[in-house]
Amino acid sequence: MSKRRIVKLFESRSGNLEDRLKKDYIQNGVVTIPCRVSDYNDVISNYSVKGFETLNQEFVDFIKRTDEVIPPEYPVVLNIISDTLSAEEKKAIKETIEDHFAYELGVVENHEKRHTRTFILMLIGMVLSGILLWLTRTLEEESRELFFVLFWFLGDTLCDYIFLTGHDLRHNRRLAGRLASVKIIFSDVFEKPKYTDTNREKLYSEIEKDVEETIKD
Repeated sequence: MSKRRIVKLFESRSGNLEDRLKKDYIQNGVVTIPCRVSDYNDVISNYSVKGFETLNQEFVDFIKRTDEVIPPEYPVVLNIISDTLSAEEKKAIKETIEDHFAYELGVVENHEKRHTRTFILMLIGMVLSGILLWLTRTLEEESRELFFVLFWFLGDTLCDYIFLTGHDLRHNRRLAGRLASVKIIFSDVFEKPKYTDTNREKLYSEIEKDVEETIKD
């Protein structure tokens, strides 16, 4: 078989991401990420001091890699599996995870706000440059060239924001909001989750309540 033929075969192969996600993570509208840990420091960084805990970056990367491939409409339950954690360690882990992803959501929100302000300013600039083009329509084209360049530059950048950058920002915002709403449970051993309709609706209600509280704050 020629190299060209084998390359075409690789290019035409399709994946089975959706089936894999449904098989491993999604059950009745809820995503469960199982995470087996050996001890406390698999989750909490060794560099942390008590009362000022931070997450182990490898643990964060594992959660985020899984979260990124899952459709954003499913809520996430993080199941930390270990039979060595004390009640105090579980409490610290839960609080640190919640604080970490709430902080990351705040960073994404600030990034989104900055881009929104930029978008508004550029939109105003595009409107003004369009008005100037119309007001100077009787002048020679060379005199209006700067307005043409400014108008098309702003228009091109706004289209990029709306269809590319803006889409990515909204996607990142949804994922960050989901991780900030993650439900954390602890198990001694792994058991494949089975969510009934009642379990699912209860989880949805808890998330809705949490979100409403953050909006009020």
